[in-house]
Amino acid sequence: MGIADDAVEVRAHGWRTLAALHGALDTALEKALQAEHGLSVVEYTVLDALGRQDGWHMRMQQLARATALSGSATTRLVSRLEDRELLTRILCKDDRRGIYTELTDAGRALLERARPTHDAALEAALAEATETPELAPLVEALHGLTQPAQALQR
Repeated sequence: MGIADDAVEVRAHGWRTLAALHGALDTALEKALQAEHGLSVVEYTVLDALGRQDGWHMRMQQLARATALSGSATTRLVSRLEDRELLTRILCKDDRRGIYTELTDAGRALLERARPTHDAALEAALAEATETPELAPLVEALHGLTQPAQALQR
């Protein structure tokens, strides 16, 4: 195996490690959020993204980026959350093709109840991941990241 092949293998190993950590975190969050609040991780992510807008709304494409979903998957997800009266869609006054999404009071209340569950499950899953030698350096790196000031203000 040449140097270039070694570099590819290192990157591939890093990617597999990241995927393993993501899978562990996603599973823990899904279990906790479903059990306590009837929310999936991606539903929580939508509510959280909208909740961080400080009274503003988001375009559907922005929400798709925030959830890492396709446009059509985001539309279906928003429809389900709208059916549960957790968010609402608003037509843009300037551009009839534009659709905004924002939390309802019920959505904001559910988000506030779910946030401590999410945060505790995430903390526990990260702590558990540090017990796995392959994942520990990645968890340590995550703890070393600085967060934007807006994310720290809840």
